[in-house]
Amino acid sequence: MSITRTKFTVPQLARQWGIDKAKVMTWIRSGDMRAIDGATKRGGRPRYLIDITDIAAFEQAREVIPACPRPRARRARRSTVKQYV
Repeated sequence: MSITRTKFTVPQLARQWGIDKAKVMTWIRSGDMRAIDGATKRGGRPRYLIDITDIAAFEQAREVIPACPRPRARRARRSTVKQYV
């Protein structure tokens, strides 16, 4: 029987992404990343758990989309014919 994990702790997510735990905590505290507090005591030290659907939403919101190449500006043609009035 294979158990699939649906929630990650801050250290597990930081290790998976190769970043510092403090960075994940900053995202949670600022509200950029959703998490639940799985601490045993209310008001105690928080033990944040991040759901995989929230991780996917965070990744999608932070996805880097390459800019489309802008078309080259055309030079204005200079007329060689002079008009006299």
